[in-house]
Amino acid sequence: MRNTRPLGALLLALVLGLTAAAYAASWLQQQSASNTMQVIVAQRDLQMGTRLQPDMLQTLAWPKAAAIQDPLTTLDQAVGRVIHMPVLRGEPLLQSKLAPVGEKGGLSSVLAPGQRAVTVKVNEIVGVAGFALPGNFVDVMVNTPDSQNQPVSKIVIERIQVLAVAQDVSTNESKPRVVNAVTLQVSPQQAEQIDLARSVGTLSLVLRSHSDNIPVQTAGARKLDLLPQVAAAVVVATAAKTVPPRSRAARPVTPSTPTAEPAAPPTPEPARFEVIRGLSVSQE
Repeated sequence: MRNTRPLGALLLALVLGLTAAAYAASWLQQQSASNTMQVIVAQRDLQMGTRLQPDMLQTLAWPKAAAIQDPLTTLDQAVGRVIHMPVLRGEPLLQSKLAPVGEKGGLSSVLAPGQRAVTVKVNEIVGVAGFALPGNFVDVMVNTPDSQNQPVSKIVIERIQVLAVAQDVSTNESKPRVVNAVTLQVSPQQAEQIDLARSVGTLSLVLRSHSDNIPVQTAGARKLDLLPQVAAAVVVATAAKTVPPRSRAARPVTPSTPTAEPAAPPTPEPARFEVIRGLSVSQE
């Protein structure tokens, strides 16, 4: 009888402990449910223009304290939609990242109204060594002869968004593969400029910061800009050729007149005397 009392107390304590644990777990679950929300996130990195499928998505509890705007909360809201910007693994899907309902996918679904897509053939240098990735912004630079048939490099279009590149989406960003084509989002006027630029010269892409929105006006770079000392020497030599050499002051020129010979002195006449003979006078 004495041995059953401690056993009963132990069982009672065990039951009370289990009840308290279950109550605490239920309370924590309720608190967690009230502090989190279910959102749809990507299971892997997705490129813009991708049509979402169920195996690309998963549901994740997202803390309400880290509020996000217009998230997708069910798979039905996401499946079949097209994303118009890259989405990383574990990143929540937002309404602002999806193309309108009914888009079939591809680049046409990610183009902004009034914009066009143009593809530029590039090499390792032109393609910024493979670091021009979808979603980045680039400037387009052209190298072409100027009006004096001198080579000049000039940025002709600024802050153009990259839509797609000819490389694997799984490529490590620290060691990207060399690309051979880059597709850019441009206006119709910019598309005409790019088509003309690649027909009269060579194109290069200049990677630009996402936060850089300030337009830049440049005069372009020429051969003399690379060698400023040579340029200064050329200017001095050109100036020396244009200045006439210093000369003595010109003297007035008068027409030459023949010098008259000096006149011969007159011959002296012989002396004459008057001779009076009577009434007649004569000179001898």
